Amino acid sequence: MLRSAVGTGQNAVSMERAAQQQLIARIQELESENAALKEDMLIFERLIPVAGQEAQARIESFRVLSEASTRYRFRLLLAFQSAQRGSGFRGTYEVLAVFRLPDGTSQQLVLPEGKGAVVEVLHFLRREGLIELPAGATLISVEARLFQGGKLVAKQLASL
Repeated sequence: MLRSAVGTGQNAVSMERAAQQQLIARIQELESENAALKEDMLIFERLIPVAGQEAQARIESFRVLSEASTRYRFRLLLAFQSAQRGSGFRGTYEVLAVFRLPDGTSQQLVLPEGKGAVVEVLHFLRREGLIELPAGATLISVEARLFQGGKLVAKQLASL
């Protein structure tokens, strides 16, 4: 009888711990979602046109996330604030990754290869891509660049 009471008590404690861990995980998930929503809200607030302001294209957000030791995913949000309705931004973007090889030499990787990726932005546009480095390479920095007519109009360095 005493053993069954102890066993029941241990089961209750185990169930309580499991429920507490689930609640902690859910709280962390909601905090992360809340932070992302706040960031999105700030982005939309910046898209509201200000009277007298010229049309402007910018890199609103640029993040680089590690997926494996030499594989990274970048997320880029481009924004365009137009002075007049119906107009948009047409240009190109590129992502420049600087990395160090095991022998100590530094190299650059420009994505996408070629003259950059053509983009047309009416309000905002998301782009994602992969950065794959050679085996043993270490990522040093990643920069997103936005061009119009071959001229640099915006750039942003990602924090790693």
